[in-house]
Amino acid sequence: MKKLIFLASAVLLIIHAYAQQSFEIDKSGNGTPVLLLPGFTCPGEIWDETVMSLGSNFQYHQVSYAGFNGIEPINMPWYETIKGDLKTYITEQNLGKVIIIGHSMGGMLAMDIAAESPQLVEKLILVDALPCLRQLMMPHMKAEDITFDNPYNQRMLTMSDEDFHQNAKYMASSMTNQPEKVEQLIAWIEEADRKTYAYGYTELLKIDLRDDISSIKAETLIIAADFPSKEMVSKGLNDQFEKLSSKEIRIADRSKHFIMFDQKDWFTTQVKEFLQQ
Repeated sequence: MKKLIFLASAVLLIIHAYAQQSFEIDKSGNGTPVLLLPGFTCPGEIWDETVMSLGSNFQYHQVSYAGFNGIEPINMPWYETIKGDLKTYITEQNLGKVIIIGHSMGGMLAMDIAAESPQLVEKLILVDALPCLRQLMMPHMKAEDITFDNPYNQRMLTMSDEDFHQNAKYMASSMTNQPEKVEQLIAWIEEADRKTYAYGYTELLKIDLRDDISSIKAETLIIAADFPSKEMVSKGLNDQFEKLSSKEIRIADRSKHFIMFDQKDWFTTQVKEFLQQ
């Protein structure tokens, strides 16, 4: 469990740690509540630079998921448990209508929460996130055909540490253009609980929110990377988000998956402009 951190009373910024079985949250600042959801294997600290850039008008809730970042893993279903606990957190903490910023898997959670409980969400910022990951990764597969006990998962669970490191290195290098960030991504992947890594991702592949997003009432900003090409990305986004009524789509140039790393200043500008609307 994370420590409860008290800063000296003379310091204006106070950071608290909140623990739930399926996640931990670092809370800081005062103002409009912003829930910051990282992607798969990443801790809440991935949003540290974004928090610093957005300033002191918000209360930040940076989430880290069970099974990652040294947090005790939970039983499956992993994704659904996190989603339910996040909705409970928003309600129990009396946050009112929150702004949710979610990267990748965090964006899926943000859409899911906003669709199921529109009264909880004021605005959404989705960072390189899709309603249906499966449509991108394996478009001809049906959810029911994706099993947990499959050869890929078995390989992940039994892979040697060195082979897992090489796999993490390959994946991390394909997700950002910043070499110094690649090493951090590798470390976060290697810290992951193997069962959470294998079975949690399988859960994500089975999710399809393309119809559900029609229930979202929150204004939504969709930020995407232009990899592999802006034309392909634009078409894919328009197809997947067809049923989301209130949305803006902005595509970052020369960026991979971690847009907040590859186009930091541009990314911050888009977020600030949207929040000020």
